[in-house]
Amino acid sequence: MNLLHGVGDFFSLDIGTNSMRIVQLSGSSQHGWTLQKFAYVPIDQKLTADSSDIGKKRLGEAILGAVNQAGIKTKNIALGLPAGKTFTSIVETETLPDKELKKSFKYELDKYVPMAMSDAKADYVILGPSPNDPAKTEVLVSSVAKDYAESTLEMIEKTGLNIVAMEPEPLAMSRALAIPGAIDATMIVDFGEKSTDLVIVFKEKPRLVRSIPGGFGVLIKAISSGLGVREDQARQFILKFGLDQNQVEGQVFRILSTHLDTFASELAKSVRFFQTKYINGKVGGIVLSGYAGMIPLFTNYIEAKTNIPTMKGNPWQLVRTTEEQQRVLMSVASEFAVAIGLSERSND
Repeated sequence: MNLLHGVGDFFSLDIGTNSMRIVQLSGSSQHGWTLQKFAYVPIDQKLTADSSDIGKKRLGEAILGAVNQAGIKTKNIALGLPAGKTFTSIVETETLPDKELKKSFKYELDKYVPMAMSDAKADYVILGPSPNDPAKTEVLVSSVAKDYAESTLEMIEKTGLNIVAMEPEPLAMSRALAIPGAIDATMIVDFGEKSTDLVIVFKEKPRLVRSIPGGFGVLIKAISSGLGVREDQARQFILKFGLDQNQVEGQVFRILSTHLDTFASELAKSVRFFQTKYINGKVGGIVLSGYAGMIPLFTNYIEAKTNIPTMKGNPWQLVRTTEEQQRVLMSVASEFAVAIGLSERSND
């Protein structure tokens, strides 16, 4: 099992808070991708939060059900790891010939992992010369607690499936949502149920990876409390009215903006940090995914707060689909960024 590196014949699995997404693509990054198989299966939040043996068994059964629904035959999986379970950073090291760098960095890896190496599974990818200093090479380092990785591996293997790669969700979603050919840096933001993943991509490589606590669930609770409605009603209010000040006498907007002001300031803080580190780097655009792409006027709000052009992301931008596939996916297409990004992993 690899944490970051290539995989062969496989499908991707993204287990979210209240749904799972499965994708199998054919093709390549050079020649384009074609959607072969997929599944979207709603699941109970209690199931994904249940770490008991019975809970793991039920989740495994749900995964098998989704695989069968998709009609996938291979047993090999590339699995997304929640940002909250991983630690990812970009570090600089002395530039050396590739073989020497790979050999030396293995011995340096423990310096960049925030736990004892005996308690972690860690991997790294050499990104290439630092945009700041050609004498330095940037390396992306990612790690996950060994107990969590092995528990997940065991749960999957009991279903008869086989994990051939694991990857932090922010890295996967940034692969699917990055703007092809962008000259300036792009901030990619996935606003999830419980947290927000943020990646800044510059010169086609991730240069900053963050996870911000709080997500759509915080907004639901705020609307539920502020308007005195049930949480399912609050969810509908947000997705229907969003940040439109002319709806519901502006009540939904006022409640949401109180929380989103802090969120927007975190985005601005990340931009400042990036531009301080990369002197020649400019964040020229923000791409929103997850609930951020579903809430009305969210893009307008973020653009106004950050003064950076903001747009909804399209994880399917490099994937060919049929009209029938598009019809089935229409209402949930924006939720597939991680699954597609995992499937777009290179086998080179």
